[in-house]
Amino acid sequence: MYDFIFKPFNEMTEDDYKTVGFKSGLEIHQQLLTEKKLFCRCPAGKYTREFDAEILRHMRPTLSEMGVYDGTALMEFKTKKNIIYHIKRETVCTYEMDDTPPFLINEDALDIAIGIGMLYNCNVVDELHIARKQYLDGSIPTGFQRTAIYALDGWIPYKERKVKIVQMSIEEDSCREVSDIGHDRVYLTDRLGMPLIETVTEPAMKTPQEVAEVAWQCSKLVRSTQKVRRGMGAAREDVNVSVEGGTRVEIKGVPQITLIPLLTYNEAMRQWNLLRLREELKKRGITPETFKAESYDITKLLKKVHYAPLKNAADFGLKLSAVVLKGYKDLLHWQTQTDTYFSKEISDRVRVIACLTTIPNLIHSDSKSDSISSADWLKIKKFTNASDNDTMIIVWGGEEDVKTAVDEIIIRAKEATIGIPSETRQAMSDGTNGFERILPGADRMYPDTDLPPKKITKEKIEQIKSWLPEQFWKRIEWYIKLGIPKDTIEELSISPYAELFKKAVTDWKINPTTVAVFLIQYPKRLRKRSVTTEWLNKNMLEEILKSYADKKIPQDALLTTLQTVAELGMFTEEVIPNPANEKEVDEIINTAKSECDKMTIYNQESKNNLLMGMVMKKLRGRISAKIIADKIGFVKGVK
Repeated sequence: MYDFIFKPFNEMTEDDYKTVGFKSGLEIHQQLLTEKKLFCRCPAGKYTREFDAEILRHMRPTLSEMGVYDGTALMEFKTKKNIIYHIKRETVCTYEMDDTPPFLINEDALDIAIGIGMLYNCNVVDELHIARKQYLDGSIPTGFQRTAIYALDGWIPYKERKVKIVQMSIEEDSCREVSDIGHDRVYLTDRLGMPLIETVTEPAMKTPQEVAEVAWQCSKLVRSTQKVRRGMGAAREDVNVSVEGGTRVEIKGVPQITLIPLLTYNEAMRQWNLLRLREELKKRGITPETFKAESYDITKLLKKVHYAPLKNAADFGLKLSAVVLKGYKDLLHWQTQTDTYFSKEISDRVRVIACLTTIPNLIHSDSKSDSISSADWLKIKKFTNASDNDTMIIVWGGEEDVKTAVDEIIIRAKEATIGIPSETRQAMSDGTNGFERILPGADRMYPDTDLPPKKITKEKIEQIKSWLPEQFWKRIEWYIKLGIPKDTIEELSISPYAELFKKAVTDWKINPTTVAVFLIQYPKRLRKRSVTTEWLNKNMLEEILKSYADKKIPQDALLTTLQTVAELGMFTEEVIPNPANEKEVDEIINTAKSECDKMTIYNQESKNNLLMGMVMKKLRGRISAKIIADKIGFVKGVK
């Protein structure tokens, strides 16, 4: 069954992904554009690396409502992390530090969230119930995130089908991580508590490219409201991936949609290769029941080793341990992802859970040339009574950390006999991913006792409907029928000027192409001329288009008028070009004709072009070119 070998990324086909049973879904986190945070009244969106104070915390797990501990919380507790928060008084209050109860939910944030849910064709709940979701990694000082499901069972169009939106939640954002070295993890708190929504799709995407395309659809939908934050970190995708015979694995916090195809390809490859590794272990007779591993203290054995990391460990009096994996020879060099091997699966566990963050944090006998000498490996082999079919792993550090590391090495090696552990993975910049934590279960969620349920009334729904934009895919259908330039369609469909476009075309009867080019292409042309367009707003653009509709501005003057308004930062009647009167036009035409008659011109087309150019040079922006053409009898192509 697992005979298929992954090809390079650019060579994989839809049939290849079908062979491995690729399946993926999205959990999209999007910050909402509000002035205040979700459960307090601190300002939202004020980012800074400056801080006034530090707070040190240690996290511990708590029992769920069912009397059990969440596996992720227990894993984080093993790390024994010192969590350090950098506090800026302008952006954080006592609520975020868990010293005071929450305020009632931010109504503006809830309205935006519900509106987006309706654009997703979701059913909005009648009553909102706030829950607590445990986070023991320290990213939220309270140890839990307040969250609430507010919409269910929606859909968005994709190709010739619909992708289901399973649910949507409104929740508070977490801290920004500054560093994570050894047992110290440092966070900035400026982002903490900002309102965001989580949109969960069904796992309906069958190729990595489809995952990215659906993510773009979701991105365009929320941006069309003009009520979400933009920029790096404002939207983050968690991508769930599985293959046939595997399990759901979550790639956490992907910052850019463009990274999704390569990340999901590598995760599918990793899972498929881990399944192939399990089959190889079965062939060797190694199953969960027959798995064997032993650990040994080799601190004294390698006191005179020359390999720098081990020599430094010995010099500082650190502990060295060896783990022997019975029958695992060469399997730590089993490829998992692109240029990545099973040894990294183990190294990542040691890095995250045992907090041995200096890399390399282990060496192994399947890659002897990269570490200690063959003589030293032979010494360890004899000391541990390892056979030629075994793999030896050496790990070093403080006594407690090495004890944790040895346990994790054995746990992860045994998991290989089962297949694919359910994990949260961290996205790497090269398109691969690394272990972050055990995948959380339902035990991390429990009701919040500080906040009452909140009714979602029909009146609120109707009020939200009043400002909702049209779904962008419906706009696109209309634009295509209108025949506006293709390079304006997608951008206009999510533009803050989409309603102005509709008004100009339907109410003022302006040519659709003229309006689309004016709203989308002209500002870009001005920026290429180094004209600042940041002061342009809907009111200014509306004034210019209305003046054009009223024939106060000729079409030739739209760009120059827009430039003048952009440079002034305001629209006034003075920016409207002074229209040329008929007498002035006739004089300029006659003068141009006289000059042309003095020249030697061999055909009528050349004469037409020259005459038109001379007149328009004098009158451009003050009168329509069509009027001039009619007056001089200009017909393009006449000889």
